[in-house]
Amino acid sequence: MDATAPGPLAPEVLDREDLRAALIEHDFAAVFALVKKWGGLSQNRIASACQLTPGKVSTIISGSQRVTSFDVMCRIADGLRIPGHLLGLAPRPWEHQQPIQQTLPAPPDGRTDPDEIPWRSDATVDLATDLTRSDLVMDRRAVTRALAGAAVTGTALLDSLEGWLQPAAALPGPARRGRLGMREIDELETTAKAFRQWDHQYGGGLRRKAVLGQLSEIAGALDDHQAPAIETRLYRIMAQLAGTAATMAWDSGLHRRAQEYYRLALRSAHAGGDKVFGANVLAGMARQMLYRDRPDDALQLIQLAQEGARDVIGPRVRAMLHTREAWAYAAQGRTAGFQRATARAAEALATAGPGEDEPYWIAYFDDTELAGVTGGRLLDLARQDPRQHADRAAAEIRRALSSRGSEAGRSHALDRIGLAECHYLVGDVAGGAEETHRAVAAERLTQSGRVRGQLGQLYPYTVGHSASRTVRDARTSIRDLLSS
Repeated sequence: MDATAPGPLAPEVLDREDLRAALIEHDFAAVFALVKKWGGLSQNRIASACQLTPGKVSTIISGSQRVTSFDVMCRIADGLRIPGHLLGLAPRPWEHQQPIQQTLPAPPDGRTDPDEIPWRSDATVDLATDLTRSDLVMDRRAVTRALAGAAVTGTALLDSLEGWLQPAAALPGPARRGRLGMREIDELETTAKAFRQWDHQYGGGLRRKAVLGQLSEIAGALDDHQAPAIETRLYRIMAQLAGTAATMAWDSGLHRRAQEYYRLALRSAHAGGDKVFGANVLAGMARQMLYRDRPDDALQLIQLAQEGARDVIGPRVRAMLHTREAWAYAAQGRTAGFQRATARAAEALATAGPGEDEPYWIAYFDDTELAGVTGGRLLDLARQDPRQHADRAAAEIRRALSSRGSEAGRSHALDRIGLAECHYLVGDVAGGAEETHRAVAAERLTQSGRVRGQLGQLYPYTVGHSASRTVRDARTSIRDLLSS
């Protein structure tokens, strides 16, 4: 159904007191029954409008299944054109829009498919210029299309990254070179570090365009052919900026665009001879695959990172790669593999001394970070077997929280959400509700779509406990935040 099409329910149906009472109580069995009776909609029509299967609608109407997902509730509101306030939500986006004519799909934006670009430094510069130009002028309609773009997976993704393992092609030197000096390069590196810190603390949002602008400037400087030492550092800075742009795009829900920036980051690291950062980029791509429920792809990306940088990575990067490997095993339900990879991460980290010569961007990976990611992966296992894993997951997450406060931004908020879920999994609903309030407060200090998505997964745990005021308040706090 088009986002601005008129709703299927007549105003007099939405004005019925029995329907309004069912909506405010989120009693969707009654809602669907009343919509069928007074709105004249069949189960198939309701299912189509709400992006549900007819069987799902049938089980909801019969009372054998309840709607507990915040996302499903929003789909019902949008599909049946139920104003947000009737469900305790903020006004839905379509409430402020006028109906528009159906338009043909937008033509391609003219950008070259990254899979068709050779692994050469000049081609990487062209890719950066092309990608940032299209992104900086993206209008709302283009953003909507980008949000719908799915990340590439499987063989199509993995085969396109094989060039990472090959040496960079040597190109003939230009007749004239640009005039950037080391002082300007130092300033650009400082800016790249600042952008990375922004992303770590706040997530995506308005700062993404600032990163893209700087990335475009770097591509322009490289197009002017600087001195060899300057060019090498510029490619490495471009890799770091592209990696930051990728995580910011991901935080904004632009999964395909995030993947394109990850690929640009990997190509830039390759052109700059920075195998260590290239391995970090592949770890980022693996994490994206894990969030997309593609653990097999994630595991192969980690193995590609380990193969390409095995001889140059330090203990912290090695430990980080092992934790991503452990994450993939946990997502596959392979408990022994998870434990083995986690032990290897701890062993690698134990060899990292305070004076270890590793890049600044991996300094965050310490015992606290290891505890946080281990707790998160144990939580993955706890969803399948709460008795065996939930208490240990909570202990690891608490250890992380005791060492890093709200200044850690996104990581702190994710820890809070994970701890709340641990409480719910063991049946401690009151404790989960208390942690949910802390998680909501932590989310308000970030601009991370990823954190909001994780917070939405707590919503089902709060449904069905209306007798508890604490739980009702927790449910309301989640709903208010996600609908704002």
